[in-house]
Amino acid sequence: MKEDKLSDLSMELSVDILNLAKELRKKYETVISNQISRSATSICANIAESKYGHSRADFIAKLEIALKEASETGKWLEMLLKTDYITEEIYKKLNKTCSTIRILLIASIKTAKSRL
Repeated sequence: MKEDKLSDLSMELSVDILNLAKELRKKYETVISNQISRSATSICANIAESKYGHSRADFIAKLEIALKEASETGKWLEMLLKTDYITEEIYKKLNKTCSTIRILLIASIKTAKSRL
């Protein structure tokens, strides 16, 4: 069940970040917009890949990569807020989704590792 919620949330975050990146590019901000697009979409891709892992260890590895990418995405969001590229309202919405994904990933990784 958590993986489906993870899939849904990660897709939502990816779409929201890609739309944000379009807006950032209109402001001629390309460095962070490219980085955050990559990290956010990587969360979604790794969660999707984890479902077809070759082994439990592969499944865990994909989720751990997604967790690292979620952490990176959160840091990019913080930078965008601190440089006034996004409002606090946008930051809070996107960061909440990103934080929820991290919490679910940590729980899923712990569960998967306990079953090794």
